[in-house]
Amino acid sequence: MRKSEIRNPKSEIRIGHGFDLHRMEPGLPLVLGGVKIEHERGCAGHSDGDVIYHCVTDAILGAVGEPDIGQLFPDNDPQWKGADSKVFVAEADRLMREQGYVIGNLDVTVIAQAPKLAPHKQQIIKNLAFLLGCEESRVNVKGKTHEHVDSIGRGEAIACHAVVLLMRA
Repeated sequence: MRKSEIRNPKSEIRIGHGFDLHRMEPGLPLVLGGVKIEHERGCAGHSDGDVIYHCVTDAILGAVGEPDIGQLFPDNDPQWKGADSKVFVAEADRLMREQGYVIGNLDVTVIAQAPKLAPHKQQIIKNLAFLLGCEESRVNVKGKTHEHVDSIGRGEAIACHAVVLLMRA
């Protein structure tokens, strides 16, 4: 192989996928994408349980080859007890930018039987765009039900998937 054929190991684009699932429990606050939503159940977690912010954090960390959220912010560390999950997104953003990347686009799918996500989607998009320093048009958030199937469909859990495309700055 000639030297001119060797590719730069730092590619121009990177893709990351995140997944998170939290148990829903009565009496806990429900925070999704930084928005406090009135609901009879909230996400159980060591931090504030924000399934969207956790998922997005993991997607970005995966795209840049960093350890996952559980390694960087362990749930047995008292420092993170009740923490606002935006600190996790902010750290993922810092690591992403440190490696020379910015958000190309972010696609988030929240899977929950209830509450309905539609009334909150625009604020969640604004929050994510602000934390990630990108235009709102680069962030998409969708809500899906689980058709009353399994723990998500019974309202006992909420899940989220996120796919992120990073581009060289």
